[in-house]
Amino acid sequence: MMQVGMMWLDDSKRSLEEKVERAATYYHEKYGRVPNFCCVNPHMLAEPQLIDKIEVLPVGNILPHHLWIGVQQKAH
Repeated sequence: MMQVGMMWLDDSKRSLEEKVERAATYYHEKYGRVPNFCCVNPHMLAEPQLIDKIEVLPVGNILPHHLWIGVQQKAH
């Protein structure tokens, strides 16, 4: 699981793909790293999905309309 990330609010009518892409672009511009992991509320997504090389998972403690996006470190 990701330890550090950016919380992103998007309560627009955009698709989940668009929301993830917009959040990823902002994250990359702000932090200089390309995100590879994103957690969303289960109401936004029922099953894990890959969106633009970002692993997107439904997680129960993420608020509706929020995305927790960042870089998941690989286990050694």
